[in-house]
Amino acid sequence: MGRPNARPNAATLIDLVLDEGSWVSWDTRPERAGITEEYAAELARAEEKSGVDESVLTGEGLMRGRRVAVIVGEFGFLAGSIGRASADRIVAGIERATAEGLPLLAAPVSGGTRMQEGTPAFVQMVRISQAVAAHKAAELPYLVYLRHPTTGGVMASWGSLGHVTVGEPGALLGFLGPRVYEALYGKPFPEGVQTAENLHAHGIIDAVVAPEDIAEILDRALTVILSPRHGFTTTPLDADATYDEPGSAPEVETWDAVTRSRRPDRPGVRRLLRYAASDVVPLNGTGQGEQDPGMFIGLVRFGEAPCVFLGQDRRGQTAEQPLGPGALREARRGMRLASELGLPLVTAIDTRGAALSADAENGGLAGEIARCLADLVTLDAPTLCLMLGEGNGGGALALLPADRVLAAQHAWLSPLPPEGASAIVHRDLDHAPEMARKQQVRALDLHRLGIVDRVVAERPDAADEAEAFCRRVGAVLEQELAALLESGPGSPEDRARRYV
Repeated sequence: MGRPNARPNAATLIDLVLDEGSWVSWDTRPERAGITEEYAAELARAEEKSGVDESVLTGEGLMRGRRVAVIVGEFGFLAGSIGRASADRIVAGIERATAEGLPLLAAPVSGGTRMQEGTPAFVQMVRISQAVAAHKAAELPYLVYLRHPTTGGVMASWGSLGHVTVGEPGALLGFLGPRVYEALYGKPFPEGVQTAENLHAHGIIDAVVAPEDIAEILDRALTVILSPRHGFTTTPLDADATYDEPGSAPEVETWDAVTRSRRPDRPGVRRLLRYAASDVVPLNGTGQGEQDPGMFIGLVRFGEAPCVFLGQDRRGQTAEQPLGPGALREARRGMRLASELGLPLVTAIDTRGAALSADAENGGLAGEIARCLADLVTLDAPTLCLMLGEGNGGGALALLPADRVLAAQHAWLSPLPPEGASAIVHRDLDHAPEMARKQQVRALDLHRLGIVDRVVAERPDAADEAEAFCRRVGAVLEQELAALLESGPGSPEDRARRYV
């Protein structure tokens, strides 16, 4: 896709995103002490050309009736570059948004540091990043829309710190501007790298969204993030929707449960969200250059109950591309989001197993499993795990630790596929059913052992009643989330105690 021809200026973008007539500027005219006559004249020309007095505007308005703070760049003023006065304005705007408890929408567009001011302007990115970090530490949303172009210190500071980050179609986004690269190295920068679409493909930004559609995705994200944490009603459960007492569920032969969980038509996380969630905002990747189709990450509501959702996606896992270490790094991004936003975290286990390959070893798979376990056990947000289907090995275990653990009736968890256990013990695959029974892999076994708190009924099999099963699971998740929001996160010791 080509880069945008008609770049919306700051005023146009404000009109597109905010409710009509709701914009209120927070800006005062910048002080320009101690600058040269040449620079003063350049600033005056920039103001006359752009119609604004600096490269950023700050203020507040209503977006679909919700009060929000806004920081928006203006490329027409010295290519959106950041000098001391614009940095002061950004920091003041962020700090005011934090003090007033407002979600902050940032829409940078910039060539980076203002070269006329040099290093004193360059180091302002530290102040801006600190202000953003303080805003996020207050559990306030910071949502970023990267516009064409955003490069240099802006991309390397406040442009890359969003809880949710989306880019303008065709936008040039990157650290080193291509003109600078060519001047320094005598050759053009490779085509197609510094584009919004390529950053999305590499899991660095969450979506590519046209300016006229940005209000929709921002509103959906804030609907989840700012949902009430208390006092909402939940969907009533059928009397036999769950089995809460160990031994109360109908017996299912172990190998039968394993076989049912592997049915290709068994509903996975995407069908669960389609039928059971009231709001879904998909996110994308680690934000650090990785994206694994085997992991779904998103902001989700079940009924009125909000959460960050991490689900192993059976549709995205194939023999050629099994769950890799990048998927677990995506999961850890979701854990950080839950902590920063003060939202419960829901994990969903449904995997044939993590990748067994040289690439997985080189990517640090074992270390990522360990870090997921440590992060989940110590997370300062309520946690809820759903065992949805297959639960093979360390890739499944990585998402297990939680304050509450639910399991579908035919879900299971084992150190290896039963066939692998059979190969180790019996040197054949024929003893897989026997090994599954001996290893107590079923949800029903784990319920009896106290590892699972609640079993969700399948009637008689999730694949045969996909929509009804997903809605049943969603209602249980909604009920459990409501209880966790009231109780708050458990201690690491409590989370570990269920395995004693």
